[in-house]
Amino acid sequence: MSVYELHLGSWRKKKRGESFSYKKLAGKLVDYVRKMGFTHVEFLPVAEHAYYPSWGYQVTGFYAPSSRYGAPEKFQTLINTLHDAGIGVIIDWVPAHFPKDDWALAQFDGKPLYEHADPQRGEHPDWGTAVFDYGRPEVRNFITANARFWCDVFHVDGLRVDAVASMLYLDYSREAGEWTPNENGGNENLEAIELLRHTNHVVNSEFPGVATIAEESTAWPGVTQSVAAGGLGFTFKWDMGWMHDTLAYFTRDPVHRPWHQNQLTFASSYRDQEHYMLPLSHDEVVHEKRSLLGRMPGGEWQQFSNLKVLLGYQWLFTGKPLLFMGGEFGQRTEWDEDEEIDWNSLEPGNLPAGLQQWVSDLNHLYRDEPALWAGDYSEPGFFWVDCKDHLNSVACFVRQTPEFDRCVLVVLNLTPVARESYRIGLPQPGEWQEILNSDSEFYGGTNQGNYGGVYSLEVPWHDQPWSAEFVLPPLSCSVFCRA
Repeated sequence: MSVYELHLGSWRKKKRGESFSYKKLAGKLVDYVRKMGFTHVEFLPVAEHAYYPSWGYQVTGFYAPSSRYGAPEKFQTLINTLHDAGIGVIIDWVPAHFPKDDWALAQFDGKPLYEHADPQRGEHPDWGTAVFDYGRPEVRNFITANARFWCDVFHVDGLRVDAVASMLYLDYSREAGEWTPNENGGNENLEAIELLRHTNHVVNSEFPGVATIAEESTAWPGVTQSVAAGGLGFTFKWDMGWMHDTLAYFTRDPVHRPWHQNQLTFASSYRDQEHYMLPLSHDEVVHEKRSLLGRMPGGEWQQFSNLKVLLGYQWLFTGKPLLFMGGEFGQRTEWDEDEEIDWNSLEPGNLPAGLQQWVSDLNHLYRDEPALWAGDYSEPGFFWVDCKDHLNSVACFVRQTPEFDRCVLVVLNLTPVARESYRIGLPQPGEWQEILNSDSEFYGGTNQGNYGGVYSLEVPWHDQPWSAEFVLPPLSCSVFCRA
């Protein structure tokens, strides 16, 4: 599962301020996603929203696909077209809050009806919006039925639930005195917890195979544990810790990375706690955070090389990768909902085109090689061969199937210095083919590598029974598979 996140209004545009319709987008989107090899698309919220710059997160019509892009049946056509091409469809779903516009749900009959009557519970301090009264049976039914609606009427394959943490905690973004503990004296929103469990149970029971995905930014336990076992019942959880730590590491100049390699490796210490997705989403390329490419240090070549390694690490580490549109070819500017992403930067043989080809090849390798996904949530599915060479900023790990019948070695050189004759331990003997190398000329690299592969020797190294000497190109991600 690899997810391409996009905003329907700005992926492609006719011109500034004028977007394509659901129907006109369908063919273009299918062709591109198939070419790139993503398994799913994830649309930012499609439910009707009056304020376009909210990107869909200020929902005013929970049961209506946005009319900006056409009638509801045209949205069905878009989904059917994607399904016919073997591409899954996830939509962002926003039960955490709603706007106060007169024509929306707030004060619907002149007093709190959908929202909680207590201002400490019914007002969201971050967004200036109202919050549902999750304890009312009528409201609970409205929300649960809405999840069913998108699965039933539009056949979506997943619901990514926005801002789950804001639902779980009574004191979310509130200071002392701005919230009241629950009946047990805690800060948990018991009604919201029960609603999430109930909704996940309904979706899982009535629409088997549909994924529910939590954007949950805290260490809440059991987000992806089953409801029967006391969890919230989500299929996946966005690993926000991985995202923050990894971006913080890659933003550093390579000269400083030796003292921060734990930022790159820390996520492996908790990888078995949930079923994770690894997001580099729209939230990371807005509000003056800069684009992904813009965060990378160094000149142009180093920026693109760093981004290739970052995306290689995202795809090859444990968890399901998600990337926001434009990141696949290194958009230089932050995302702007009024402009389409910078397709004009792509020219044959240039660095953006090389990065785009790298992401496509990552996707196709990922889909074809079970070692890269079959063991995501099993103990044998991942282990570090070595993550302690801080001085050289080199890290290497193995991905394998639970049955141990497929094995892949991933090597990251996180400095712009090539490493010659670098010995790495190997779990199996024989030839290890180099099946992907981000420094290849096809991706805009310097074309250094291992001439197709290496042969192991019975020289124990890194606690492994065999080893080989490798060439590690500068700022590179290299992938080897047992022949």
